[in-house]
Amino acid sequence: MKAIKLVFTCMVILISNALLAQDPAKNNLDSPPPWGPAGYIDVRYYYLPDVESYYDIYAEQFVCNIDGEWLHRNRLPSQYRNYDLYEGYKIVMEDYKGNAPYKFFEDQKVKYPIGYRGPEQKTIGENPNKENSDKEIKD
Repeated sequence: MKAIKLVFTCMVILISNALLAQDPAKNNLDSPPPWGPAGYIDVRYYYLPDVESYYDIYAEQFVCNIDGEWLHRNRLPSQYRNYDLYEGYKIVMEDYKGNAPYKFFEDQKVKYPIGYRGPEQKTIGENPNKENSDKEIKD
């Protein structure tokens, strides 16, 4: 009888751990970056027109065209090292659920050229590189 209780307890613990491991909120699999636009849920990709790349929220990686091949990278290519993700405009790909957002790159490149600015966007977090212009300077 003790053996059955022990096996049952172990199974409950294993199943509980497996369910917790699959919970995206627990693993932050779908937590957008602080520089992402506020107000969107159930989104996987942003298109970044200024750098002609994508950001995969689930993988927490950029999807960049490097020498004709779309690759996942932890950071943008070196030519964009000074690019401010907080200031850059993000196109939220609300209707796309696949694994290859670049499938529509040629259309997006025309519709959202480098320098594109649509409606004002607020980011999820504060830009750590930007001083608060509302602060009063006291002598």
